[in-house]
Amino acid sequence: MTLRRGPFRPGERVQLTDPKGRHYTINLTVDGYFQSTRGSFRHSELIGKEEGSLITTEEGREFLAMRPLLSDYVLSMPRGATIVYPKDAAQITHTADIYPGSRVFEAGVGSGALSISLLQAVGPEGFLLSAERRPEFAEIAQANLVSWWGSHPENWRVECGEAADILAAHPAGFDRVILDMLAPWEIIPAAAQALVPGGVFLAYVATTTQLSRCAEDLKATGLFTGPEASETLVRTWHLEGLAVRPDHRMVAHTGFLIVARRLAGPTRLSPASRPAKGAYAEPMPWENPEAEPLQERTIAEKKLRKVRRDLAHRADVEESGVSTPGEHSRQIAEKIAAEIAHREAEKKRHAEESREVDKRRDVEHAQHVED
Repeated sequence: MTLRRGPFRPGERVQLTDPKGRHYTINLTVDGYFQSTRGSFRHSELIGKEEGSLITTEEGREFLAMRPLLSDYVLSMPRGATIVYPKDAAQITHTADIYPGSRVFEAGVGSGALSISLLQAVGPEGFLLSAERRPEFAEIAQANLVSWWGSHPENWRVECGEAADILAAHPAGFDRVILDMLAPWEIIPAAAQALVPGGVFLAYVATTTQLSRCAEDLKATGLFTGPEASETLVRTWHLEGLAVRPDHRMVAHTGFLIVARRLAGPTRLSPASRPAKGAYAEPMPWENPEAEPLQERTIAEKKLRKVRRDLAHRADVEESGVSTPGEHSRQIAEKIAAEIAHREAEKKRHAEESREVDKRRDVEHAQHVED
């Protein structure tokens, strides 16, 4: 892992804070120049200074320079998919008891925010297997982790494909299964096979409907303890002399955590109380054939290409310490160009096939009219 102490070095990430508490994150380069409405300075003036130093701009204003914490990094890193926020990542690692040396399966790597926290929790003796359906998300996540760790962690592997298939290929081998996906109930049978007795199943979901369905499917297997659910709300406070009060803003609902533990067999404790009247409807909302299916949030291809280019340029800066695009930028430019060419060729092929189908249909229609 990259050493995050000592004087600032070229290629390092630095967080600048102005007197009003606004943050600016930069990658130091020997030829870099920082500009903002609050002032400007050359990166070379900051290189070699100790963390916690003040840097004075050419306009006479001051910025505090610190290395970003993990929570700062994940909130500012380039992303394709929505991240798991630091407050939820902290709850996940604690609630699921991710301990050093544990083997963890993660479904839905997204931009890699949760993966970083899981890797820090399992330590070098543990192992993390992350599943991601979209190759471009996996690419973004790996770039973000390499930027944070300094290299690709040896105890982390990313596989692209359906989470259930990947999990089924590793039976009875995981201590924890962590799911951040649209339909976690689809993975429950595979998770039951892969988890060791006493292992923890944890899913991160956004809505109460997802929460309810996941809970009922866990209960239906008879292989897990009764699921428990929670959400985390974080409220910061204003501190100034005797003026101690809650801030006007807070980080409220972002998602629910649902947790259950794997039993040794298909048996569990009988519930101590009866279900509340009306708790179970016929049919349940997700069983209604007229219910709208869950849909994944779409992300523009143009945005994904920009994120991938930004990550490649950041990797060049971290390696060379200069702002000039390097090998990573060249490789990603070639890769994106090839992908665009392939996509255009596929569109052209589909258009030609569609025209051929239309022609055949017109010919068949004409023959039918003549007959």
